[in-house]
Amino acid sequence: MDLGIRGKRALVCASSKGLGLGCARALAEAGVDLVMNARGSETLEAAAAAIREEFGVEVATVATDVTTPEGQEAVLEAAQGVDILVTNAGGPPPGLWSDWDREDFIRALDANMLTPIALMKALLPGMMERGWGRVVNITSVSVKAPVPVLGLSNSARAGLTGYVAGTSRQVAGSGVVINNLQPGIHATDRAVSLDNTAAQAQGITVEQAKANRNTTIPAGRYGTIEEFGATCAFMCSQYAGYMIGQNILLDGGATNSTM
Repeated sequence: MDLGIRGKRALVCASSKGLGLGCARALAEAGVDLVMNARGSETLEAAAAAIREEFGVEVATVATDVTTPEGQEAVLEAAQGVDILVTNAGGPPPGLWSDWDREDFIRALDANMLTPIALMKALLPGMMERGWGRVVNITSVSVKAPVPVLGLSNSARAGLTGYVAGTSRQVAGSGVVINNLQPGIHATDRAVSLDNTAAQAQGITVEQAKANRNTTIPAGRYGTIEEFGATCAFMCSQYAGYMIGQNILLDGGATNSTM
């Protein structure tokens, strides 16, 4: 399928590996030029070089922490005029409600709510002026079904979801489409971290923790970054113009809900 976005330009945050990389690769396959961001320069440059070679698109890189004001300034300088924004940042650490203090919540809000809002605020006006734009915020299944050990993520990402619900409807008339993509468990470093935490807490091996988690997923496995990226690319395509302020759940059926 021709997604109709060849020649567009996208900023994809936290895209040197994991879900962000899956999104960057899928957009590149659709012919989109990229601005890729991640904290680690070496991994980022390797990922960008592979994309250039495989898909023949232009790729600029910005090695910085996009959750900081300085990082946002650097990324936005490189990303002026982009047509597509994919926001993404690593999730806060797991724990229990009694573990977290105010500063823990502030860090989670900065990374997973306030950073995407800052990027949207900076880039939406240009998209609106040009009459076309796509924003996909990578949030979490925890917005749909809160995960007890991910209280920081539950809180910050739910706040972003509320912001998008209102903002997306204010900019849709200008041809700008904003939606959220909610991943369940995918085969990424985040899944490894969660499996390690579960293994330690339950006194079992990491392999057993992963097998136990698989039994809770109707698809019987973790998702792949390729599947995730393809979904993101469709949400950035010419065909997504009537999808406004939606939360697309990609979790292998793990969330048992009619709506």
